[in-house]
Amino acid sequence: MLAYDYPLMGAFWTFLWFFVWIVWIMLLFRIFGDIFRNHEMSGLAKAAWVIFTIIVPFLGVFVYLIAHGKDMGRRDIEQARTQQQAFDSYVKDVAATGGSADELSKLADLKQRGVINDSEFEQQKAKILAS
Repeated sequence: MLAYDYPLMGAFWTFLWFFVWIVWIMLLFRIFGDIFRNHEMSGLAKAAWVIFTIIVPFLGVFVYLIAHGKDMGRRDIEQARTQQQAFDSYVKDVAATGGSADELSKLADLKQRGVINDSEFEQQKAKILAS
């Protein structure tokens, strides 16, 4: 290997190959995840891609990236949009309820107007604070 007479360069090459190996493992997980996430691909095609990637790993990964690279990005964007929409709807639902402080102020308003008495107020207040 290059420059193994220098211990520092040997450490550099060791770290470089270690990080390349980590990137390769991450790429394999990414490819397998995309194979099984692709709803447009049939089960037979998924099995063929998995077998091809396992038997000839380098060629299988690179061919898959060339054949489905743009689709992988499209699926990532669609998944991110779906997750963002779910998060936005959750935030809207939670923000619409106003929380316990809003409920307590509404309850105090009902008490002031005489709709509920003191015992009902305390009972409902304890319920709100317990949840």
